[in-house]
Amino acid sequence: MTNPLPPLFGLNIDPGTADPADPFRRARLADETGLDLITIQDHPYLATHFDTWTLLTALAGATARVRLGTNVSPLPARPPAMLAKAAATLDVLSGGRVELGIGAGGYPVGLRAFGAAPPPGGAAVAAFEECIRIIRGLWQSEGAFTLDGEHFRVRGARFGPRPAHPIRIWVGATRPRMLRLAGRLADGILVSNPYVPPERLPTLNRWVDEGAAAAGRPPTAIRRGYNLMGVIDLPGRPARADEVRAGTLVLPVDGWIAHLTWLWREQRIDTFIFWPLGQHQIEQAAVFAAAVAPAVREALGRHR
Repeated sequence: MTNPLPPLFGLNIDPGTADPADPFRRARLADETGLDLITIQDHPYLATHFDTWTLLTALAGATARVRLGTNVSPLPARPPAMLAKAAATLDVLSGGRVELGIGAGGYPVGLRAFGAAPPPGGAAVAAFEECIRIIRGLWQSEGAFTLDGEHFRVRGARFGPRPAHPIRIWVGATRPRMLRLAGRLADGILVSNPYVPPERLPTLNRWVDEGAAAAGRPPTAIRRGYNLMGVIDLPGRPARADEVRAGTLVLPVDGWIAHLTWLWREQRIDTFIFWPLGQHQIEQAAVFAAAVAPAVREALGRHR
């Protein structure tokens, strides 16, 4: 299948508390260099992380153009009605720039420590579907909204403010039932290269397509986002062995350009989120924005 979707390029913002100025440096870089979005992982139970939604709000005030999203918010720790409220509020305050990434909660120990136990076993998919329906239902409601689910309930909720634009919902998932659910109800998926290597992408795409077909949706209704964790080898600053993790990319600029172009053409990836690792992360981010993303856009423009 030829990929008809124009690519989006993003930068991960680390929410670590060690240097409070660092997220702002990265966000401004993305905003000023033409990247499409910034995303932040959401692990509220980690003492070394700022709260993601508070940080996103601060970064929205420090930027003017770039879109902002979670990658991803764990629904057990973020009740769907309150998550809908937070996303809609920030969307209004940022001028329609919010992207909402959600997940079922991949770290149950941390979630339980914060009193947010994930649903047991097979109930996770049903609970996740209720969350999506509640979030969308509240955003779109004209009056009192009710959804009386088995796991989550809202009854007669009157919602506001309405989002400034149709907020995309991205699902972080790797298993078939959840990816089929994403195909039925979501706007995008988010997966990461250490956990989903390129050879697994055709299988994940098939599961998403199956869900989309069951709902009568075209496969292109769901964007395919890839968190690209790795190192751009800079001149005179090659990656050290201790900076390389299993499954991550370590390539020079030309290698990154070729790999992303191949992912779009052959693996249907249309959204590339760079997670720089190791040293010189700001410099790597600048090279990604100034050299990698424009070259891939140009190559894909010729292809299309």
